[in-house]
This record gives sequence, structure tokens and C-alpha cells, in this order.
Amino acid sequence: MSWLPDDFVHPVHVPVPGTPLHLRPIRESDTAIDYPAVMNSRERLWEVFGPAWGWPAATMTYEEDRVDLLRHEREIAAHQSFNYALLNEDETALLGCVYVDPPERTGSDAEVCWWVVDELAGSETERALDALVPRWIATAWPFRQPRHIGHDLTWAEWLALPPVP
Repeated sequence: MSWLPDDFVHPVHVPVPGTPLHLRPIRESDTAIDYPAVMNSRERLWEVFGPAWGWPAATMTYEEDRVDLLRHEREIAAHQSFNYALLNEDETALLGCVYVDPPERTGSDAEVCWWVVDELAGSETERALDALVPRWIATAWPFRQPRHIGHDLTWAEWLALPPVP
């Protein structure tokens, strides 16, 4: 059984209220704006995602990022997992990402997490995204027990949960 209903259609454009930004599924063609966003915020992102995902490595190359985004694009098309880019209006800047994944740990039917680039950390934009994501997941997605990692529980608490069998 799939983690999503067969007839589920994932959102393709999600405005972030109170900002000129929006979310859309990430693409391989976003590498030119994703790579600098990730690498310029790498140290903070590593503190968040490093222990769980081993990402982003200090040595990650542009080509490795491109391959990773291609993987995400294919997973989105197959409804295996979702990575949404946080973009400005004309999509010339990637400012963060939202991940919607099937559960790796017991106790939820989806695992959701997100980040913004360093220059937006602690900003009104980050607060707008923090307010949007749980509401969006509750209204646009078919989950009954989504888990918001880094918000409902810490990454350390998540890592301590039993893996899904």
C-alpha cells in the first residue's frame, strides 16, 4: 500500500502568506540557485540535518547537488517523497526547502521538515513559513498524523524513535 492515495494530486504552487514567496516542487534545473543557497547556509544546515541525513556535506559539489535534485524530481513524480523549493516571485532565488516524506520512524504517517537560508533565519519570512507549513500539510495533504521534525519534536528525539519496520 502506498503512503498516499492513488488519486492524490500534489500541490504545485503554494503562496507563503504575507510574503512575495511561494513553494513549488524542486527540479534538477534549480541546481544553479539551490547549490549556493545550501552551501552558503551549510554549517547551520549540517547542525540540523547532518546527524540524521549526513547532509549537506562540506565537500558537496555542484554536480552532486544536481544529481540529488534529479533524484528529488523523480521521487516527486513517483509520489515517493516531496521536496518543495521556497522561491522568490521570479524564481531567481531559492531561499529554503520543505520536505514531505513517508515516515522513517514509528508514530506518524508523514514526516515534514523545512529550512530557510541563513539570512532569513529568525526573520518574519521564516515565521511565515513556520505558520504556513503545518496548516498547509493539514489542509492540502491526506495525512492523519504528520510529524513536523524540528518543531513538534527535536531531531534528536526523532532519531531516538524506533524505525518503521
